[in-house]
Amino acid sequence: MEYLIYLLIFLAKVTENALGTLRLIMVANGKKKIGALLQFLIAIIWITVTGVVIVGINEDPLKIVFFALGSGFGSLLGSILEEKMAIGSNALNAIVDEAKEKIISAKLRERGFAVTSIDAHGKDKNRKLLIIITSRRKRKKVVDVIEDIDNKAMIFSENTTGIIGGYMR
Repeated sequence: MEYLIYLLIFLAKVTENALGTLRLIMVANGKKKIGALLQFLIAIIWITVTGVVIVGINEDPLKIVFFALGSGFGSLLGSILEEKMAIGSNALNAIVDEAKEKIISAKLRERGFAVTSIDAHGKDKNRKLLIIITSRRKRKKVVDVIEDIDNKAMIFSENTTGIIGGYMR
C-alpha cells in the first residue's frame, strides 16, 4: 500500500509541474483563459498531494523524496511537451553573404515565407540581414533553406508576440 501512495505522489507532482510549465507558455503566448484553467487544475493537484505528503511526514519521510522526484520529472516533461507543441512564433534573423541573399530570399518566398532584407556591414565585407517571422513549428524549414544555400550564415531567433500587420501564413 505504501508503494501505491509513493507512486501516486510521484505521478501527481509530475502532472502538476508539467501543467505548470505549459501554463507559463500559454500565458506568455496570450492564451490567458487556457492558462487560468490550467492554474485551477494545478491548485487542485497541489493541495491534494501536499496534504497527502504532510500527513504522517515524520513517520514516512520517503513521501518527501517522491514529492521532489515528481517535481523534477514534471518540469522535464513539461519542457519536452512545450518543445513538441511549439506554440508561438519566432523572428528569425539571418546574417548572410550579400551575394547569396537574393537566392535565399527567393527560395523562402517560394515556400510561403515573408522575408525582409536589410543591408548590413560585417567585419570584413558587406552582408545582408534577413528577418523572417514564422511559427515555431516552421522554424526548422527556414533554417534548412538558409543553411543549404549559405552554410556560413549566422542565424538566431527571438520569440515574438503581438504581431500586427505584415505578412504571415
